[in-house]
Amino acid sequence: MSKQDYLTEKLSAEFQPHFLLVENESDMHSSARGGESHFKVTIVSDKFNGLRPVARHQLIYQFLKNDIEMGIHALALHTFTQAEWECSGQKIPRSTNCMGIGH
Repeated sequence: MSKQDYLTEKLSAEFQPHFLLVENESDMHSSARGGESHFKVTIVSDKFNGLRPVARHQLIYQFLKNDIEMGIHALALHTFTQAEWECSGQKIPRSTNCMGIGH
C-alpha cells in the first residue's frame, strides 16, 4: 500500500471527514519521482469545530507523529470545518513549487 493510500485510510478512520484528499507532492520537491515524502492534505472534519487552524494542525501532527518520524518529510495541511469548506466554494488550495526543485 502506498503512503498516500495509508494516510488516506488512517486520517479517514480518525477524523471521519466530510471531504479528504491526500496528494503525493514529492515530485514537486527535491525528492525523486515516485518518492513518498511530501504530501498535501485537504480535510473537512467536525473534529475541527471550535479549533483554531494551529490547533487543528497540531492535532493532525500529533496523530501522525510516528508516521512523520518514519519518513514523511512534509505535510501541507489545509483544514476546514464543514461551514468553512462550504464558504470557500469547496476549492482545494493550490500548491507552491519547492525552491529546491531540479537541484
